Amino acid sequence: MKLFSLILLSLCTQISFAATLINGAGATFPFPLYSKWFSEYQKINSEVQINYQSIGSGGGIRQFSDKTVDFGASDAPMTDEQMQKAGAPVVHIPTVLGAVVAVYNISGVQSGLKLTPEALSAIFLGEIKKWEDPRLTKLNPELKLTGDIIVVHRSDGSGTSAVFTDYLSKVSPAWKEKVGQGTAVNWPVGLGGKGNEGVAGLVKQTPGSIGYVEFVYAEFNNLSYANLKNKTGKFVTPSLASVTSAATASIKAMPEDFRISITNAEGPGAYPLSSFTYLLVWRDTPDAEKGGQLVKFLNWAIKDGQKLASELKYSPLPKSLVAKIEAKIKTLTFGKQKG
Repeated sequence: MKLFSLILLSLCTQISFAATLINGAGATFPFPLYSKWFSEYQKINSEVQINYQSIGSGGGIRQFSDKTVDFGASDAPMTDEQMQKAGAPVVHIPTVLGAVVAVYNISGVQSGLKLTPEALSAIFLGEIKKWEDPRLTKLNPELKLTGDIIVVHRSDGSGTSAVFTDYLSKVSPAWKEKVGQGTAVNWPVGLGGKGNEGVAGLVKQTPGSIGYVEFVYAEFNNLSYANLKNKTGKFVTPSLASVTSAATASIKAMPEDFRISITNAEGPGAYPLSSFTYLLVWRDTPDAEKGGQLVKFLNWAIKDGQKLASELKYSPLPKSLVAKIEAKIKTLTFGKQKG
């Protein structure tokens, strides 16, 4: 009897100290940083364990709306229609900024490829089929461009695709009319890869290919990426500084709910394929314990977590925006909504 009591006491102790499990799913764009965040945060708060599935923004929005995960993640803000279908008020929390880069695999061309908005859209529309097309060689007279172009795009619902197609829709009337913008579109040409990982892998193994991935995936896979002509006519290399420049030029128009596109931003130093990425949370989380822990994490992420962003090629949130996000987090409640 004494042994049974000791075992029972041990089990109760383990249960009482079990970490609160919070599940999330969504964007692959910020996955390297989120993995680092969740690992580091658990070291300072052992009361919570955050699990995250990198399944793409479309899947994250769907699972979050279906309430099969506690939070979602997306590079593209939810649309009004998606928010209405969610059945309860949704709050977008910007976490960091990143760049979508046009990665390529051209023999003998390790760097320096320049692309205009017109050329990039024509490639993905299937109108430019060869690297020696005059529209490309005139931009890059010092490079030896030759061979067939193989387009690589996402096969899954993707916030990275939403950012990329949002940009193309802004700069190309033909793209806007024929394809449009969204997490998933009917691609005119090309091969599909799942996740940023899949696109990076296909480009790396396919000579003559061009695709688009989040900056960190290009860096980690040693992929070459293009310099893009921005709104002011400057060819800009993706970098922490050029992404920050795009954000700084855009946040003056930041709406109260933070849903904003910063592609094709103003400013000579702005990289045109820049984007915020978001965590999607309920204004009132049904589970009080999870809601309380999630709020603690969000406050850590927008402050201390920003210090980890740069080493993984993400741009930290502008300081002028952090206070506004902190105020938004204070409006979150938990335990009032019936789950």
